[in-house]
Amino acid sequence: MRPLPSLVSLVSLVSVVSVASLGCSSPPAKPDRGPRPPPQRKAGTVTLSIIGTNDLHGALERLPLLAGFVTNLRAARAADGGGVLLVDAGDMFQGTLESNINEGAEVVRAYNAMGYSASAVGNHEFDFGPEGPATTPQSIEDDARGALKARAREAKFPMLVSNISDAQSGVRIKWPNMPASALIDVAGIKVGIIGASTESTPFTTMPANFVGLVMKPPPAVAIGDESARLRTAGAQLIVVTAHIGSKCTDLDHPNDASSCDQHEELFKLIGDLPKGAVDVIVAGHTHAGIAHRINDIAVIESFSSGRAFGRIDVRIAADGRVTAISIQKPHPVCAGETADAPVAIAACKPGDYEGKPVTAEPAVQTIVDEALAKAEVRRKEKLGVTLTAKVEKSYGSESAEGNWFTDLMLAARPDAQVAVTNGGGLRADMPAGDLTYGQLFEAMPFDNRFAIVEVKGSHLRSLVSTNMQRGGGILSWGGLTAKGRCKAGKLDLSVAVGGKPLDDKQTYKLVTSDFLASGGDGLVGRLKLPEGAIQATDVIIRDAIAALLRKQKGGRIDPAKLFSTTNKRLDFEGKRPVECAVKTQKGPTDQEPPE
Repeated sequence: MRPLPSLVSLVSLVSVVSVASLGCSSPPAKPDRGPRPPPQRKAGTVTLSIIGTNDLHGALERLPLLAGFVTNLRAARAADGGGVLLVDAGDMFQGTLESNINEGAEVVRAYNAMGYSASAVGNHEFDFGPEGPATTPQSIEDDARGALKARAREAKFPMLVSNISDAQSGVRIKWPNMPASALIDVAGIKVGIIGASTESTPFTTMPANFVGLVMKPPPAVAIGDESARLRTAGAQLIVVTAHIGSKCTDLDHPNDASSCDQHEELFKLIGDLPKGAVDVIVAGHTHAGIAHRINDIAVIESFSSGRAFGRIDVRIAADGRVTAISIQKPHPVCAGETADAPVAIAACKPGDYEGKPVTAEPAVQTIVDEALAKAEVRRKEKLGVTLTAKVEKSYGSESAEGNWFTDLMLAARPDAQVAVTNGGGLRADMPAGDLTYGQLFEAMPFDNRFAIVEVKGSHLRSLVSTNMQRGGGILSWGGLTAKGRCKAGKLDLSVAVGGKPLDDKQTYKLVTSDFLASGGDGLVGRLKLPEGAIQATDVIIRDAIAALLRKQKGGRIDPAKLFSTTNKRLDFEGKRPVECAVKTQKGPTDQEPPE
């Protein structure tokens, strides 16, 4: 996650002055003149402020102050005859003890109190599976989407999803309070809101909970169809809330998207949309920052875990025309907070917003306090070990946390020779000091169970080789080391298990999560293992690790012994993806098209 910016700036765009498109194959943008004042109200015009949040992941503690920002903004818009639209781009529930205890119910309660207008459905909305303790169906009577449907029934706002369909019929899912779009009135303006989910959903949630469903590709088609329908119904503004995102490093120049990763799914979506179909996108999924105008669409994304929110102001003339759009970069909830220097909520100073001090909303605070109280005893339990320094996670590279967790997985399952977990499963650093169950939970919030997989040495070699040669989440290994070097245009890979050279024909027992074993992240599923090779268990990995740590009472954990840049478990040159093929210079007639 990128550091949070410290100040808010507004950039206005008058619709009659068109700005160069900023898609992957766009011409150069006109010089950006930097921050300019927000559009001033004129007689007959209405200002609609859109607040976007994304990837809360159960961070309930942030919501009372976030609600305070929204309250101040609503007061400002009420004073000038405008309105506020509050939307979320998905992944609301999974991630903290206080949220997971009731499968996201407290987040819905808080969102209801805050007056959200709509949300998208993120991939992790499917994580809880059936209602109750089981995370996947245990019998034919269990509904794999039971917990999600329960949250949708409780929500006073629609949970929008336009691009997930029933696998047999091909028809978009029709679950209670989960339409493809909604048409609402805000300050006399008809606003159409469309929801979309990332196409990676089937393998970035528990695969067993997505059985019987398919993504309806591409999402631009579903969004375009809904937009046309909403425009016919009178929508003056089309807002998409999408659990689809990208990453941008420069948030101060909204007309220049050159710092954004244009290979991400968001840019593919925008490039495929019919021109004029969408005015605003509230993005998510990548836990990054966006505050840009891309192909004449205003796009915001605001990191994760409730640390910031995005804002777009739209000015609409008396005849219904959008005459100006201004984009603000993500505004931190706690002043001065960055990804490298997080602020505890007790020390958070939100400052002023819209000319008034920001204070926590009492109704939302009550909901959050009740949720925290339910989880407090479990959260504060000391596990008996002390961390001599912060144990850091990393999504895309080897880390102390990934190495430690896989070592503990092997210790919990001594019948296995190798352990593996994925970078996406590591969600938070663990601070120095006495380790608590709550800190362990935040680092490993998913209720994944152990799975034991019988694999050949060649399968392990394939997993290591594939992961080295592709981007995305790193695989963390226990009991296994590997060294890869490019030779003659190919990756030369040596692998050892338990200090001995890997035997491609030997059978090994691999301990991993049921998520990865059942096809999550598209890794183990590609191995085409024989029937019976995977043995599922009912033991939650996090709780097994906690039990091990309790037995080490008085133990001290030194992160420097878990990971060293000079003695890596995965030894390769440069960064992933490792590319060994010799690149040839292309001539003007054989250039590949932009992605």
